[in-house]
Amino acid sequence: MKTLLFDIEGTTTDINFVHKVLFPYSLERMEAFILRHPQHPALDLVRKTLLEEKNIDANLETCIEALIGWIRTDRKHGALKQIQGEIWQHGYAAGDFKGHLYPDVLPAWQRWLEAGFQIAIYSSGSVQAQKLIFGYSSEGDLTPIISHYFDTKVGGKREVESYLNIQKVIGPDVTFFSDISEELDAAKLAGFKTVQVFRDEVKPSAHQSIKSFSEFSA
Repeated sequence: MKTLLFDIEGTTTDINFVHKVLFPYSLERMEAFILRHPQHPALDLVRKTLLEEKNIDANLETCIEALIGWIRTDRKHGALKQIQGEIWQHGYAAGDFKGHLYPDVLPAWQRWLEAGFQIAIYSSGSVQAQKLIFGYSSEGDLTPIISHYFDTKVGGKREVESYLNIQKVIGPDVTFFSDISEELDAAKLAGFKTVQVFRDEVKPSAHQSIKSFSEFSA
């Protein structure tokens, strides 16, 4: 089956939603969350990282400081992404915010689904966080129309091997949409078709470029 694979930030979702809503929300609640869950399994990975990188035998306070620092630097760390996802889940469920979606996304997805394509997501955010954005989106629960989710467990988004790993799951006929040229370069080397999404204005690119999904014919 043909697959359309989508990045999230800057592609389906305004990057400001992530950096000005989700990140501050987790930043403000991180300390309280960890103090309520001092035995959280993700903390083992935080301690392991601190021991390997800084030779620190981290206590709970040090773990909290590290997690807050990683939010501020937007580090793509598995433990951070897992804990953030749990904090965000509470925020979505409480109605504190909804997942942002550009208005051209859902109509395009519906059109492409009717044409026989499947929809998949690949983001540096955890699969849990991806499902929250689309499950509590401004357009309702979109998770039933998304066939696959991938995060950095398959590899980094600028690494060719990551896209080869994705191909093993969804097959070879894939078009990848992202705003980041380095991600698209890696996908193209893996044999993907590529489309660069510029939300403000189309700029010169080595990839097919669009401002809106309404401009793309699958």
